[in-house]
Amino acid sequence: MLLRSAKTHQKQLVRCKTTKSLDYQFLQRSKLPTKTFQASLPRLPIPLLEKSCERYLTALRPIATEDSFKKTEAVVNKFRSTVGYELQQKLKEHDSANKHTSYISRPWFEMYLRDRSPLPLNYNPALVWKNDERKEYNTQLIRASNFVISSLRFYKSLKENLLEPEVFHMNAKKSDTDQFRKTIKFTPSFVKTYVAYAFKAFPLDMSQYEGLFGATRIPETDMDRIYREESPRHLVVMREGQFFAIDVLDENGDIPEPEEIMGKLKAILDYNVTPAEFPIGVMTAGNRNTWADVRSQLVSSGNESQLKTIDSALFCLSLDDEVKWDDLNPIPVVRSYLAGNARNRWFDKSFSLIIEKDGTTAINFEHSWGDGVAVLRFFNETYKDTLNTPFVHPDTSPKECRDAVKLLEFNIPDSVKNTILETQKTHEKTLDGLDINFLRNYQLSKNVCKSLKVSPDSVMQLAFQLAYRQAYGKFVGTYESCSTSAFKHGRTETMRPCTLATKKFCDSVLLPSGKKPSNGELGKMLQECSALHGSLTKEAAMGQGFDRHFFGLKQMAELNGLEIPELYYDEGFKMMNYNLISTSTLGSPALLAGGFGAVVPDGLGVAYSIFDDECGAVATSYKGQCEGKKFIENLEDAFQQIYRVLSNVK
Repeated sequence: MLLRSAKTHQKQLVRCKTTKSLDYQFLQRSKLPTKTFQASLPRLPIPLLEKSCERYLTALRPIATEDSFKKTEAVVNKFRSTVGYELQQKLKEHDSANKHTSYISRPWFEMYLRDRSPLPLNYNPALVWKNDERKEYNTQLIRASNFVISSLRFYKSLKENLLEPEVFHMNAKKSDTDQFRKTIKFTPSFVKTYVAYAFKAFPLDMSQYEGLFGATRIPETDMDRIYREESPRHLVVMREGQFFAIDVLDENGDIPEPEEIMGKLKAILDYNVTPAEFPIGVMTAGNRNTWADVRSQLVSSGNESQLKTIDSALFCLSLDDEVKWDDLNPIPVVRSYLAGNARNRWFDKSFSLIIEKDGTTAINFEHSWGDGVAVLRFFNETYKDTLNTPFVHPDTSPKECRDAVKLLEFNIPDSVKNTILETQKTHEKTLDGLDINFLRNYQLSKNVCKSLKVSPDSVMQLAFQLAYRQAYGKFVGTYESCSTSAFKHGRTETMRPCTLATKKFCDSVLLPSGKKPSNGELGKMLQECSALHGSLTKEAAMGQGFDRHFFGLKQMAELNGLEIPELYYDEGFKMMNYNLISTSTLGSPALLAGGFGAVVPDGLGVAYSIFDDECGAVATSYKGQCEGKKFIENLEDAFQQIYRVLSNVK
């Protein structure tokens, strides 16, 4: 008995030492502070008005008729020589008075927060992690425990300024080194970024990382607000539409032992929970003004502390009771993670982890607080951590923690019960109208593109243009998101991948065999498309697009009580900004699938990836509005046609 007690005590000491160790508490312990480059990041430039007008007309030409283009050209020429010049001066003055940020940051936040549309499909994207190949680690409880622990390790590294600064390394062998870090460490703060440039290393803005944890979008009439908790210690876990709160950091801010985290999650999974009759999470999938009104009534009915518990949680964890993953058909999983099961979601949280019964795991994130850079970093780091250093194993014994789990009980007033049920019906009807199609292709790949010295991204975008042209017989406004995080408080810029070069290639490929150019000629056209695409991407990344500039100019008119210029009502401008094809790349070694909603009712939301040995796309659309299946079928043919051309490029 004494021997057994001694062994037990020894195990407890080892476990305690492991729990308190820095290797357990932090995912990273960077030699450079997380925000070491922040003070020296360059400010987002305001493009020259003349250049933005030229870029806009160049982007419009492939999708406009000759008559329509001439009318728009006249409008643009009038704009840049009159009111456009005045607005440009006001934008420069406004920017000069706000040197702590970028000219796009605040209005871009407000654009998201003012929109009254439901968040799922309209804004929130979803990314699905690859499953753990070790099946015994892919159970719901083990995977949830490890992802929670890895998320906490990421959070603590970020909060303690120990997360490695985000840097784009042009030559990692030269800059991702101890020598680089030592040089930067002893460089004055106001020039650190510029010294990094000498190493061909490009630091990225990390201000958005502050919005990852402990944050929620709060619905308010006409314009929402973002709430952030300074030192959150708990998670909110959803199951069957019910809410549970569990502490996942102790009073010192430390992560408790893995057995405790696992035990609390097990207690929730074992809880004899009754499905919520009036699941208030559904309201986060509804109209924002309606939700603001319902929330106000909930607060008045004594639910303020329960809502505060949700708002202040580190993040939300949704545990679903379904098994959906199918290697041959990812559509049900993408649908579920993107917008499904609103009963068991809180779409307002900065991000939510969603874990199915079979362990399939995804992240759904609210978009107003930030873009994909911070989320993708979190996505990649936590996945790698759960694979390489899982702290919960199949033989881990969970601690008894039933008393540490708190069920949040709500007093739902009669005045909102019907609204909740009606919102659920509306959301389910919208979801029923969602069409998702996907394609995987094993011919086109990064390796193929790079061997022929063409940009993989340009090839993917060219394929979308060719597929749409084949399917619908025209070229349309196309949106490709490009990060401007190389600048302080940069957000995104729009890259317009439909160009005269892509139009020429697509039209040429589709000519009858007797009139079609040779493969060699088509290859040269393709290379021209790639070169132009690369140039446009570089311009956008350097803040030299036209979309955000025009957006900022319009904001100046509104802020100064001026009449909105004719440019913004012109048919050409409407055509350019009606993005029938909206695209975003989802390149990550951790990615299994992902998607986002089409941004216009009759459009396509195309999430795509291109890897070393394959490429693929998930296209969302709405039934009766756009034939997504037709697009995907033509995309498969477009991939094959482009591959044939590439195969003959010398």
